[in-house]
This record gives sequence, structure tokens and C-alpha cells, in this order.
Amino acid sequence: MRSLAAPFVVAPPAGVRIRTRLRPTIEEAAVLTLVGTFLGGLYRADLAARIRLGDVSAKNTERTSRKRELTAATTSRWAGSITRAAEDQYQLAMRALKADVTSLAQALRVLDARIAAPVGGRAGRIPGYASQRERTTKQQRRQVLTARLNAALQRLTAGRPAIVAGGRRLAKTRHQLTTAGLTTAQWRSRWDAARMFMTADGETGAPHGNYTINVTSDGTVSIALPAQLRNLANAPRGRYVLTTRIAFTHRATQWSDRVTGDQSVRYDISLDAARDRWYLDASWTTPAHAACPDVPATVVDGGRMLGIDLNADHLAAHVTDTHGNPVGAPITIPLDLSGPASQRDGRLRAAISHALHLARRHGCPAIAIENLGFVDARATGRETLGRGGRGKRFRRTIAAIPTARFRDRLAGMAHTAGIAVIAVDPAYTSRWGGKHWKPALTAKTPTATRHHAAAVVIARRAHGHKARRRPGVTRTRPEDRARETTGQAAPQAAGAREQLGLFETARTTLVDKTCPAPTRPRHSRASKTAREAPDPGRNQHGQFWPTR
Repeated sequence: MRSLAAPFVVAPPAGVRIRTRLRPTIEEAAVLTLVGTFLGGLYRADLAARIRLGDVSAKNTERTSRKRELTAATTSRWAGSITRAAEDQYQLAMRALKADVTSLAQALRVLDARIAAPVGGRAGRIPGYASQRERTTKQQRRQVLTARLNAALQRLTAGRPAIVAGGRRLAKTRHQLTTAGLTTAQWRSRWDAARMFMTADGETGAPHGNYTINVTSDGTVSIALPAQLRNLANAPRGRYVLTTRIAFTHRATQWSDRVTGDQSVRYDISLDAARDRWYLDASWTTPAHAACPDVPATVVDGGRMLGIDLNADHLAAHVTDTHGNPVGAPITIPLDLSGPASQRDGRLRAAISHALHLARRHGCPAIAIENLGFVDARATGRETLGRGGRGKRFRRTIAAIPTARFRDRLAGMAHTAGIAVIAVDPAYTSRWGGKHWKPALTAKTPTATRHHAAAVVIARRAHGHKARRRPGVTRTRPEDRARETTGQAAPQAAGAREQLGLFETARTTLVDKTCPAPTRPRHSRASKTAREAPDPGRNQHGQFWPTR
């Protein structure tokens, strides 16, 4: 059994992003398309130049020279946004490439260990493959993974990751238009829309927080056109003003405060070619919040905790008190993740909103979740989690669980609601929950599952308790039913009443009232008086002896 990591408070998101819809006219949409296509070409050229440089420091003279060249074709602000976006995209691709190398190396280690084991036998705790045919197939797969690993290592060493502007998935769809149900014109419109670039970084002190894409407090949108497209301007100083005003509904007050105070706001204009809709995104940074390595005592001692176990089709939750005892009945929140991506995200938000509502209703200042990543399961699930279809089904289930999106959505929404999120080590939660807590939960609620028991273990781990129930306190004594019992002990203590110093006093008082003091048995002795002398004709019960 490996050692468990300490729980920690999940840091809230460092930024805010909101979206509203743009409703340009046909002429305005044509101008936006021209601007996005022109800037998109400059962005792709700068990204290619950045990849050719390799893995160099972000603060280098090459970026300054690239920005100077772009300024001649656009403006200095557009050039700064393009070079910054190219640098961010490059760093993201490098992190993904490093993660790919780590995953491939881990998969190869598992393959090598199983291939070295005898067929149908074991090499220590490592099982071999069931047949020689399966072992040969795995050897072929090992060659494929080795080739992929070598190619990834070469790209990583050279500092040149593979980046597809517009998306690799959409690029591959071009060769499968019939399967995707698209025509060539439809695919081309989506491809061109994905390769547009209309992103303007904010600037504190600039009018309304952004000079390039300027949005006033009343919703008027104006864009500073590049130098080569100044002939399209309909406003002074080479600007293009949209006739239709916009309005934000989510976090509108925060956005208005920033715009009124000339604080920096970044804007992104994008086109959804499938629905023929234009969108405007506004984003800004929030005050930095350092992640706390340990759970604050105020959160742990505050009272109850809502433990949540994330599953493929539902959220299993249970409320525990400060001593780690389950309170109330188990809770199941449905989570349907089928259908389009937009619907899946909405259903995930609805499930999180339900969980936050339950936390407020039960008086829980914090929510406990597992620090899930499923890195090992995704990398080695083919070899360690079942043979044949069983492993494939497990990998498909793991891939369907939105662990990262759930964590990010919950952290942001809980921070807005004023509820802390505590992440705990996910090791053995389901196993220990099913062993130590499922029988107790099913005794009261027959529909309780192992996932609800795992939620109890998660909440107890966030409080600092162990998963195992303390022996000897499963049944409640009749004399203790009138008052709160310990059930479980607080960390590093024998019991809650021992902590308060009331255990001995309460027990002594209760025993004196309910049970008389025991008396010592009297030994028989010879009588010294005539009245106490036993009657020779009677027995010890006062009855006459039978006579013959």
C-alpha cells in the first residue's frame, strides 16, 4: 500500500471569461471575415517562425524582431497580440509533447515487463500473456510505440512540436467528408473560420481597458483595423464601428466595473461556421490566490463536509459531520454526458449547481473531491486493467469521465458561491468504502452503493480521519441513545467526549440514576439470636419440609 498524499484546498481560477453573441450585418460580417483572415495569416507565419527557433527563452530578441516586422503590416498592438499568442501556443504544445513522451515511456515499461514474463505464468507479481499469439501481438505493438516514442523524443530535443492551426481533428475530417456528413464547401467554411485570428490583449489605462477592440459600457464595439485594411474604416483614426450593440448577462457587473475604470480586458472575436454565428469573449485576470498545501483548520472544524465521488454517469455524494460520521441519506446526482459537447457542458454545470445547492442546504463550508487524473489508467489500462474487450470498455469509460473539466468547473463555481473545494488522494476510496462503510449505509438505506461509501471516505480523508471505522462503536448502547454519541473519534484523540472532558462525568451520573449500586454478597453465618435461627421444619424459601 502506497502512502497517501495530504489533502489540499483547490485554488480558484486565475481568470474570468464571459461570452456574448455579436449580430453584425452582412457588410459588417464581411469586414470581420477580411480582418480575421488577414490577421490569421500573419499569426500562422509568426507561429511557424517561432517553431523554427526551437526551445529558447520566451524573453529573447527574436520576438522583438518579429514584432517589429509585424508592426509594419498591422499595428504595434496587433503585433504584440500575435507574438504573445504564438508564444503561448508554442509553450502549450511543448507541455503536451512532454506529457506524450512520459505516457509512451510508461506504456513501454509495462509492455516490457509483461513480455518478459512467461506465457501463461508469472514473473513475481507480473502476469504473463495468456497465449503466444497475444504475446506476439503485444511485441508488434511495442515496436509501434517505440517508433512513436523515438519520433516524439526527436521533436522534444529539437524543440519543434507539431501544431496544426485550425485543429488536427478538423484537418483529418477533410479526408472523411462522407463519414462526417459534410460537403467540401461546408468543411472549407469551418476550416477558414477556425484559422481566423481576432484576439486583442487588454491594457490598463487604455480607453475602456482595450484600445484595439474597444467595447464601451453601453455595448458599442469598435475595432482598430490593420494598416493594410484602413480603407474599410467607417470611423476616425482607422476604426470600424459595429452598428449593433452587445450586452453581457453573466458577470455583467464585474465587466462594467472594469470597463468604467479603464482596467485591462482581453477580447476575442470568433465565428461558429456550423451555426453561422459570431461571438465576442471578454476575459480578465482575478487576484492571485496561492494554493494552500494543508486544509485550513477553520474549514475542517467548521462542521459538516460534502464528499463527492465522480463516476461516468452520476455523482455519488454524502454529508459527514466534523467527526467523520455520515449524516442523512446518500445522495445521487444524475450526470448524462451523451450528446453534443455544448449539451454535455451544460449538464455538467447543472450537476455541479445541484451539488453546491446541497452543500448550502446542509451547512457544509467545503466540498471534498478526489484529485483524479487517470494518467496511469489511460497510459497502461490496456495492459493492467483487463484483457480483450474488458480493458477496452474500461478505457472507454475512463475517457468519458470529464475529470479535468469537472475539477475546473467546480473550482470556479464553488469559489463564486463561497464554498471551499478540498482535493484528497483517490487511493483505495472505493475499496475501503465498500469494506468499512457500505454495510452500515445499506442497513439504513438499502439503495446505498459502494460509490456512496467512497464519498464518505473522501469526506473523512478531507477532515483528516482514517477510512477505517474505529472498532467497538458500531452499535449504540441504550443508555447513550438520549445524547449524541461519538461514533468516530476526532484525529489524534480517543473520542469526542474525552476531548470535552465530559465522558466520565456523564457516564457516572447516568449509571447512578439508572442502575443501583451493586452490593457485595452476604456470606452465611450462624445466627446469634433466637429469631434469626432457622426453623428446622422449613426450608430456605419458607416452605415446610416434606414429611414422610
